[in-house]
Amino acid sequence: MPELPEVETVKNTLKELVLNKKIESVDVFYGRIIDNVDIDTFKESLKGEQFIDISRYGKYLIFILKNHIIVSHLRMEGKYFLKAREPKEKHEHIIFNLENGETLRYNDTRKFGRMYLFNTTDVDWVLKEEPLNKLGLEPFSKDMSPSYLMNKLKGKSGPIKKALLDQSVICGLGNIYVDEVLFISRLHPEEDIKNLNLNDFERIIKASIDTLNKAIKLGGTTIRSFVSAQHATGLFQNELLVHTKEKCPVCGGNISKIRVATRGTYYCPNCQKFKS
Repeated sequence: MPELPEVETVKNTLKELVLNKKIESVDVFYGRIIDNVDIDTFKESLKGEQFIDISRYGKYLIFILKNHIIVSHLRMEGKYFLKAREPKEKHEHIIFNLENGETLRYNDTRKFGRMYLFNTTDVDWVLKEEPLNKLGLEPFSKDMSPSYLMNKLKGKSGPIKKALLDQSVICGLGNIYVDEVLFISRLHPEEDIKNLNLNDFERIIKASIDTLNKAIKLGGTTIRSFVSAQHATGLFQNELLVHTKEKCPVCGGNISKIRVATRGTYYCPNCQKFKS
């Protein structure tokens, strides 16, 4: 699944490809991807629209048009490609036909991705509406602090990894990056959140920011099928410390793989011990 760095890479790539280009028409081949309006409204509203800017919040892309906003969640396999007007491929489910003869195509093997159309250009307003209003703060937010995380998790229990995967707690981290963050923070992925203190949360925030910034710089992580809109793959998989690895880069011990919150989880038993 594309996580924050991968979505940031897609955003930056698409800004180079489609800004200021006009939409002539839209073809929808799998209607379930359109979530909050009917297909006809989606298609009619976007005729003659123009891509003004592209933003991101967490794992969501935010296309800012002249009169509307499209929020797009790539889910497991969603991708965007800019192509000439050529025959549709099997997994291309939404095609934006541009006035210059190009097409922006949404490709999704599993069809899990979703798009939301809003009749506004006010991003702050859209952030207060579903689905974005359910998200927690990004690690980069000026309001992110150890106290914020502690308050979010107050009275709760369970593995810290599960908590960090919860997008309503902290937004943008997924399975790969949570493993990396917990390794850097020296926290066992199954450590109960009720045992954590402000210093632990401070380490988590710093590790999240450092890890995500490095991953963004390297274009994200390609382990399965992530590609940007220019068919480029990320490079951060070459910098991973623990996820998918066999030996710990710190102590040289064996990396263990377990399941936490149904997700394959990598950690070092020597460096990431339980607090109690």
